Formats: sequence, structure tokens, C-alpha cells
Amino acid sequence: MPDLLIRNASVILTMDDARSELANADILISDGVIAAIEADLPAENADVFDATGAIITPGLVNTHHHLYQTLTRAVPGAQDALLFGWLQRLYPIWARFGPEEMFVSAQIGLAELALSGCTLTSDHLYLFPNGARLDDTIAAAAEVGLRFHATRGAMSIGESDGGLPPDSLVEAERAILGDCIRVIDAFHDPRPGAMTRVGVAPCSPFSVSRDLMRDAAILARDKGVMLHTHLAENDEDIAYSLEKFGCRPGQYAEDLGWVGDDVWHAHCVKLNGQEIDLFARTQTGVAHCPCSNCRLGSGIAPLRQMRDAGVSVGLGVDGSASNDMGNLMAEARQAMLLQRVANGADAMSAREALEIATRGGAAVLGRDDCGQIAVGKRADIAVWDARAVENAGSWDPAALVLAGPAKVRDLFVEGHQVVADGRMQTIDLDKVINRQNALAARLAE
Repeated sequence: MPDLLIRNASVILTMDDARSELANADILISDGVIAAIEADLPAENADVFDATGAIITPGLVNTHHHLYQTLTRAVPGAQDALLFGWLQRLYPIWARFGPEEMFVSAQIGLAELALSGCTLTSDHLYLFPNGARLDDTIAAAAEVGLRFHATRGAMSIGESDGGLPPDSLVEAERAILGDCIRVIDAFHDPRPGAMTRVGVAPCSPFSVSRDLMRDAAILARDKGVMLHTHLAENDEDIAYSLEKFGCRPGQYAEDLGWVGDDVWHAHCVKLNGQEIDLFARTQTGVAHCPCSNCRLGSGIAPLRQMRDAGVSVGLGVDGSASNDMGNLMAEARQAMLLQRVANGADAMSAREALEIATRGGAAVLGRDDCGQIAVGKRADIAVWDARAVENAGSWDPAALVLAGPAKVRDLFVEGHQVVADGRMQTIDLDKVINRQNALAARLAE
């Protein structure tokens, strides 16, 4: 592909090591990599993209999602439930999914993320009814064009064994580990610039056995892939851990090998000071999901304390059945506001929130090649309209999470344009929306 020159941006918020903010600068992209950043770069043989009047940031990074849940937004009976009741309402619906539901819901969720400025996302798929496979969501990501970290989740303890999920949604543990090996061998790309990576992700301590948690960690490290699960999400989660395991979630994770720089846990709303220190010491990552935590009444995660202790934290939209939307810029704003509610108006700045949404998330996912605009990094770039109504009157264009659009104008992943003038370029979104709505109507019958 020819080089691309993004010319004359009003402001580039690089999120580089110096946190540089550049006015009226250009970005040259070659072979999916940022080759130069400075004013008045020569176009030579490059295609030119005019960014006049735009604010540019690194593409946002989403560290936790359940893409399949875009088919079950705002389900009656689950709208006002706490986590465990919410799950029990939705499990029977999810049990009716198959490959088509997984593929289409992933396309919708990925497009929604792209339109909010996201270029790199993880996904936690932990149920595989009626022939569904992780392959279905990986195929959807390839069509949409986002950088994708698919995690092979699992549930192995059903209701008959004292677990939460119905028996129809659990799998034999030997089969789970075997399929983890299959998808890693088939899809995981460890190289810099990878568009697809695969992780191992048992759903949660209350839906799999201790043996599976331990074996999953051994398998992941043997294969050189990352580990992901839910942890310490709410008070029910803590009570379950104390009753069933005789310890808090942090101790449970440490005992089973689930700490380290190759591990990230979703939520962590109820971590205590000792657990925060454990995560900081072991470089264990956290996916902070503020909107979902609010929606389910789980509480306010100790994000300020985690950041101050040195814990690596990124943002996650979580599933659309517990958030009802997948807008990563909205998550950045919510994260900032919740920390101010909990700790005061000076607890988190707009720039720090944006940093967590970009290079913070990239660090959690082990991607030092993404999350910032710097020479040698991947060309994952979000272009925001500084002339949008949300910016009108703003004195600080860098304060996007305070006064700025929640939808991106243009989006580039690996130098390829995925969104142009606010519209998806890689898929026929109207057609996919119609297909999604038809599937949702069928499930609701």
C-alpha cells in the first residue's frame, strides 16, 4: 500500500513517553507504522489525508468485552438486577445462540467500538452453544478491521454442581483445554504489529474449578499467551470466594498462578489494599469497566489507589448486556467522573483518563507497539472533529473527555481507514444492523 500522510492536525495528543502535544503537525505512515511526526512533511508519493480542524489521538484500547451480548441489550428482567441475578436471567437466552449470533453480534460490537475511536479490543467469549466457536468472532474482527485479542473463555461448573450457569452451557475441562490449544495454534500471532492474538480466559472463579484455573495458567505460559478472567467484581463475588475458597479473590488468584505481567483481571471493584499491592508488585493488569460497574450496582473501583500503587490499568466497556452500549470515550469520561465522586474533583484529570484509555490499555494487553503516536509504533489513529458542537467554546482541545465528541470522525488501524466521516468503511453497517435486529427479535419470541 502507498504511504499515507495525515496533514496539518490542529492538535496531536501523542501519549508518547514525554506526553507530547503537537500543534499543526503531520504524521507519515509507511507499511502500517508511523514513520515521521513533524510539521510540513513532504507528501512525495504518499496519499494525503487532510486533518485540518481535527484533534488526533492514538486509537483507544478496550481491555474487556463480551461482544456476543450486543444481542441482549436492555433485556427486561435483567435491567435492574445485581450480577448473579442478571446472569441467571440471561443464561437461558444465551444458550439459544449459535455461530450466526456470535458472528453478527461481534460485527455490531466491533463497529460500535470503532465509531467510538477504538482500534484495539479484547473479547472474552466463555460460552459456545450450538456449534459456536471462537473462530466466529475472529472472522468478524477480520472483516471489521480492528486489532483483536480474542480470549477463549470457559465455564465448567453448572447448576447441578453448585455453579451459576445452566448445565447446557458448561463444557468438560479436558475439551476446554484442547480447544484452547486449537485456537492458539490456529490464530495467535505473537509478532509485533499482530492483528490477532489469542488468550486463555476461564470465565470466573464461580463458574470453573480450581483445577481448570491452575491448568489454564500452565497451558497459557507453555504457549506464551496471556491470561484473563473476572475477579472481585462485587460484594457477592467476595462472599462467594470467602465461603467456597476460604480466602479473598487476590489470594485465590495468587495461589493458582493468576498474577504476573501476562495476566489481567476484569473489574477488581472490591480489591483491598493488600490485593492492590499484590497486583502492583507482580505487574498484574486490571480492566476497569466503570459504566458496567455502575449499571450493575457493583461499586466504584479503587482506580486512583491502583494507579498510585503502580498497577497497570486499562478501560473496558464490558458486555453490552451490562452496559447497553460500547463507547470507549464514554468509559474514559465515566472513569474520570467516578474517581472525582469518590476522591474529589482533583482526583483524575481529563488527560490521565485519556492516557488510561490509550497507552494504559495497550500496556495491559502487552502491546508496547500500540497505544501511542510515536515513530516506530503501529499506525492506529483516531481523528476527532474539533469543530463539532461538543467542542464549541472549549478552551482546551486536549480535554476531549470533558468537552469533545464521543464518536470519532475518522479511524485508521495499521494505516487502513476503517471509519471515514463518521461511517464504517469496511462493512455495510446498515445491513448488519438489520440482521442483528432480526436475530434479536427471534430470540425475544
